[in-house]
Amino acid sequence: MKSIFDTVSYNSSKLVTKTYSTSFSLATKMLYKSIRADIYNIYGFVRFADEIVDSFHDYNKEFLFNKFSEDLELALTHKISLNPILNSFQHTFHKYNIDKSFVDAFMHSMRLDLHKSNYLNEDEYKSYIYGSADVVGLMCLRVFVKGNDEKFNELKETAMSLGSAFQKVNFLRDLKADFEGLDRTYFPNTDLKNLDEKSKQYIINDIEADFKKGLSGIKKLPIEAKFGVFMAYRYYSQLLKKLKKTPALKIKDSRIRVSNSKKIELLMRSYVKYQLNLM
Repeated sequence: MKSIFDTVSYNSSKLVTKTYSTSFSLATKMLYKSIRADIYNIYGFVRFADEIVDSFHDYNKEFLFNKFSEDLELALTHKISLNPILNSFQHTFHKYNIDKSFVDAFMHSMRLDLHKSNYLNEDEYKSYIYGSADVVGLMCLRVFVKGNDEKFNELKETAMSLGSAFQKVNFLRDLKADFEGLDRTYFPNTDLKNLDEKSKQYIINDIEADFKKGLSGIKKLPIEAKFGVFMAYRYYSQLLKKLKKTPALKIKDSRIRVSNSKKIELLMRSYVKYQLNLM
């Protein structure tokens, strides 16, 4: 029966989330069960696209990405795919009437990673972040507000800011891997070979402004989503604090992490703040 295949598909997306990201998986567990599977479905889709361009170095990435893109279009058109990740994503896409332009913008940014190494100005940088992060936040927001257009439009800008903040923290954390492993630099007008404190602080100030705007939106989220998103915000805020304390040159030469024990501590503290309405 089709329902069995769908269950396998949803479980596949959940497994992808748990395997690839302990922090995102932990935050997703804090969402109400009624929306949790749909966030797994979105994450599975974006993770697989990202893995093609970032990880499959021994294969023809462009061929694989083109095939994934073709299968995605067929899945969205026919509302089924034998790729369980795309099958689960198309379900969520149609269930919440996700704007196709969000999917297209995401795939465009992922395709840029096949060939583009440098982002030379703010316009290029912002366009890439919109496609790689902001629209992912918007897809999740459609789930959080259960497809309610009025609530979605109210929170759209703050969701984009939160998505931008998360992505920029990832960029700063992954400077070494992106620069040395993938020959990519996302931050414009920044010499990563000689990253100094002034350049690092400029990046951090920009991220903190996004976080501030994003937090204002978290406070207005429906109860089903609020604590889970707040948990993700707390995790990335903690990661930014560590990056802020780390000398610029060390950031370039290492990957800063938040330990699992610290994640558990953040969960406990976040829950107390959430319950006491201290967000």
